[in-house]
Amino acid sequence: MKNIEDINREAVKKILSKKKIPEFFAGDTLKVGVRISEGKRERIQYFEGVCIAKKNRDINSSFTVRKISFGEGVERTFPLYSPILGSIKVVRSGKVKKAKLYYLKDRKGKSARISEKIKKKIGIDISEQTVEKENTEPTLASETKIETQQKKDNLTEEKKIKPKTEKQKEELKTKKK
Repeated sequence: MKNIEDINREAVKKILSKKKIPEFFAGDTLKVGVRISEGKRERIQYFEGVCIAKKNRDINSSFTVRKISFGEGVERTFPLYSPILGSIKVVRSGKVKKAKLYYLKDRKGKSARISEKIKKKIGIDISEQTVEKENTEPTLASETKIETQQKKDNLTEEKKIKPKTEKQKEELKTKKK
């Protein structure tokens, strides 16, 4: 006999195979497309706001989005795997320390702002390096990226080594050339 959890997991896998749900957390600004049926017609209405809570409970997972509309705070809780959700798009990632941001309900204006999480890209993309090895001639875009990376490396080396004497300054100049 199947357990209820097993049935729920199978249902989640089936839903995820049909539509893609991005990874998001509390503090992220989301643009949620909601299907609305008006008589015979069906349209998508977007609800954009800050995700203040997310519950991960298999098929019962949900998230709450809060926005300010005409000076009033509006919150809406969406079931994550619901068929009424047309799309979910992460507009910007927020940098927060809590999982539930209910304290934003009391705040207005600048105190309700959330700083943005900046994702850093380090080095050169691996796919670009494999392309260079396959082709005998490297592309112009990859050459400029490699040159800029080498210049950055040289600048960081210069900052690390601070010459104290004139002799050390001369040695650095000869290394650069």
